[in-house]
Amino acid sequence: MIKKYFQLVATIILFPLLVHAQKINYSEPDRDDVRNTDFEIIGKLNNHYLVYKHIRTAYTVSIFNSDMELLDKTDFDFLPRNEKLINTDIIAYHDFFYFIYQYQRKNVVYCTAAKIDDNGKIMGEPIVLDTTEINFFASNKIYNVIYSENKQRIGVYKVNSKNETRYVFTNCLFDGSLKLIAKYSNLIPIQPHFDFLSEFSLDNDGCISFVKASGNANNSGTIEQLNLLVRTPDGDTINYYPIGMPKIFLDDIRLKIDNINKHILITSFFANQKRGNIDGIYCVLWDKNSNAITYAKQFVFNDQLKSNAKSQGSTRTAFNDYFLQKIVMRKDGGFVILSESAYTSNKGVYSNRWDYMYGSPFWYNSNYFLYGSPYGYTYYPWMGPYGYGFQNQMTRYYADNVAIMSFDSTSSMEWTSIIPKSQYDDNTDNFIGYGTYVTPGKINFLYNQIEKRTLILQNESITPDGKKTEAPTLPNLDKGYQFMPHYAKQVNSREVLVPCQYRNYLCFARIEF
Repeated sequence: MIKKYFQLVATIILFPLLVHAQKINYSEPDRDDVRNTDFEIIGKLNNHYLVYKHIRTAYTVSIFNSDMELLDKTDFDFLPRNEKLINTDIIAYHDFFYFIYQYQRKNVVYCTAAKIDDNGKIMGEPIVLDTTEINFFASNKIYNVIYSENKQRIGVYKVNSKNETRYVFTNCLFDGSLKLIAKYSNLIPIQPHFDFLSEFSLDNDGCISFVKASGNANNSGTIEQLNLLVRTPDGDTINYYPIGMPKIFLDDIRLKIDNINKHILITSFFANQKRGNIDGIYCVLWDKNSNAITYAKQFVFNDQLKSNAKSQGSTRTAFNDYFLQKIVMRKDGGFVILSESAYTSNKGVYSNRWDYMYGSPFWYNSNYFLYGSPYGYTYYPWMGPYGYGFQNQMTRYYADNVAIMSFDSTSSMEWTSIIPKSQYDDNTDNFIGYGTYVTPGKINFLYNQIEKRTLILQNESITPDGKKTEAPTLPNLDKGYQFMPHYAKQVNSREVLVPCQYRNYLCFARIEF
């Protein structure tokens, strides 16, 4: 009896410690980091935490331990000395990562890969993946890098749009050890100014999928036809699969691959009239085994959902500022869609979704980088001071509520949930938006909220059945650190690395939940 009593007392005493068992370690601010530092969290490789940084002509990797103490800072001395890098991509594995970089030497652009270990040291020699001859100085990337969910298929592709009516799509497909599997080129007929291509995705079998949307020359700005384009590694041509279009107006088309069920999901917000209010979401599921559409459905948002999604103003315009951001495919064939209300204003003039060329002002699709076309790249100066520069005049960025919608395997809506938040900042979007991490049975959301002119990091979670838990403010947050949650990266089952700013210097926090 006495033993049970002491066990009960111990449980009561330890319960608050178990509830707030989250731990935060901060790295020391690096005095070498200036405000235009470009960075990317690579992840946890073995027992080290790696962060890539680019400052002017310096390319380095910082290696931290679990206490976020700097163990080493390695320079990439294998890079070409006299050529500026055009673009870099990182693919991280358990104990190494690929650093894929592009540079131009005379009239040739090289796409090269280096294998880097968990200490930031190169393994072997860099490998040239592909080259392209051009007759101009490339300030923007020529190649796009995509990889499959299991990271065993890597695609390095380019789209030459010099001929406005015939794009040339070229892809080099590699396995996880960068051994070339296939290289091919195909022509894509294009109707100038009325056709565009969606994001490209690569599945575990090495098939590349994307959407070609077609408009009407007599009705500019509308999408009247969709085609799913699939290129298999062992085929000769691109396969075209028409997608039936109801009389609706699509916007912000996204594509997501389901490797387990061999499906491709195409989804988009839609309006019932041109440049009208967003009325719902359109979902098409294509089956890879049968090469046919399993279903195509429209879901019209009801007044209750619109009321929950809109903090103020008319419910008719509730989803006008929402943009599709993340799609999570479930093993049972269902899926979850995350979208966020995001918009900008300049001198009190607000921009709506029809003012943004390729969707959200806080998200751009790297697949729109086309070489040979003066219209293939748009510089986005609003992406914040870390690596993206400043604008000449003040622009205010807003990021409000997050809408989560869950669908079953037949695209019937199961539940919806809204995470209410209200965020804004001037000339940068670094500290607004949200980041996600997954723990057993939950999707967790990290975001900043302003309390008494101070940014406080919040944490909310949603279970698979849509139940929302509003967690208390994260404890043990040191003063003076401003978090950038939408750059956060989950590096383990209960570990997240979050970049933050301390006295105008860049540093990183490891949060262990």
